[in-house]
Amino acid sequence: MTNAQPQKPDGLAAYITVTAAYWAFMLTDGALRMLVLLHFNGLGFSPIQLAYLFLLYEVMGIVTNLSAGWIAARFGLTSTLYVGLTIQIAALIALAQLDPAWGVTASVIFVMCVQGASGVAKDLSKMSSKSAVKLLAPKEGGGLFRWVALLTGSKNAVKGCGFFLGAALLALWGFQASVWGMAIILAMILAGVVTFMPSGLPQGSKKAKFSQVFSKDPNVNRLSLARMFLFGARDVWFVVGIPVYFNAVLSDGTAEGRREAFFIIGIFMAVWIILYGAVQGNAPRILKAANASTDEVVGKAINWVGYLTLIPLVLTGGVLLLDTSTTLTVLLIAGLLVFGFVFAVNSSVHSYLILAFTSDERVTMDVGFYYMSNAAGRLLGTLLSGLSYQIGGLWLCLFTAAVMSALSWWAAKRLRSVS
Repeated sequence: MTNAQPQKPDGLAAYITVTAAYWAFMLTDGALRMLVLLHFNGLGFSPIQLAYLFLLYEVMGIVTNLSAGWIAARFGLTSTLYVGLTIQIAALIALAQLDPAWGVTASVIFVMCVQGASGVAKDLSKMSSKSAVKLLAPKEGGGLFRWVALLTGSKNAVKGCGFFLGAALLALWGFQASVWGMAIILAMILAGVVTFMPSGLPQGSKKAKFSQVFSKDPNVNRLSLARMFLFGARDVWFVVGIPVYFNAVLSDGTAEGRREAFFIIGIFMAVWIILYGAVQGNAPRILKAANASTDEVVGKAINWVGYLTLIPLVLTGGVLLLDTSTTLTVLLIAGLLVFGFVFAVNSSVHSYLILAFTSDERVTMDVGFYYMSNAAGRLLGTLLSGLSYQIGGLWLCLFTAAVMSALSWWAAKRLRSVS
């Protein structure tokens, strides 16, 4: 019968396979970011030039997420996931062709284009994985919040390992060998995922229209706005400001000093992301909200982004008062770890709410639109990270983060009751 619906896959088996694919992608994504950042920082690129390297990555994330929901609805979740992984492999192979003899302008343009392809890959993979959870998670007993928190938290823990992996590979193997190694490993993982992916996930419908990607639900739109400012608040210090600041403080300018700085920065960024992922995965328990109503979770989202706003304000004051002392370095490390804890709770709550607000029929469309806003926040944060560090240094990065956190709180306050 041509109209028969495919049998729903075994939820746990499909969830494990989707999660494994997402883990593999995020490991290489985190490693690639650190490889590019530290490699080009070592070549003498300015903070704003470093930011340029990642701009097209975020721009393509916006474009991809806007269309990815429609693509998945049209062609199916598994196809979208496979394409995302394939594009990432191609991007890694392309990046390995970078020639040290090229000039700065040619290198920036080339890396921007490769990073743009990687941005497409990441958001195809993310949208596919997150949408699948909506369809696979048990509906009773707070199952959706638990499964979303576990996928999101574990993904970020793996990405944190990728940050350390990228810094370590750069120090031990160099740039090109590291990129080639990651491409080969990811290709092997893609082959395994294609082999073991259970059948039964939605295969797409020719009736899906591109105009449907724009949500008419006020809660989806307001949550997306809050998400944009939330991730802008993180990336405005995370992408350029803190890595460049720590590299300047920790490196003595020698080759050995740079390698040591790479390891220390990679360890810090990895620990931050891993702890962030661990908190995300445990957010239902931290909030005591595994069985909370959606309206109760909305209230928690508003409160926790308010807490987040205070942290970069305190750190801004510390930078202005303590200059570059050891005390400041300790304060920054401690403060940014606290920021990561509060940020992780906010992020996990958002990831649950977008799936709670949407329906099974619109899940890929609404998730794609929501992650378009996520990418827009990262783009805004990336640009402001390089710009604010160039203009005012670390204190301006942190103050801008506080402003963006406050804007996220303003947007979250406008979420409506769903009762």
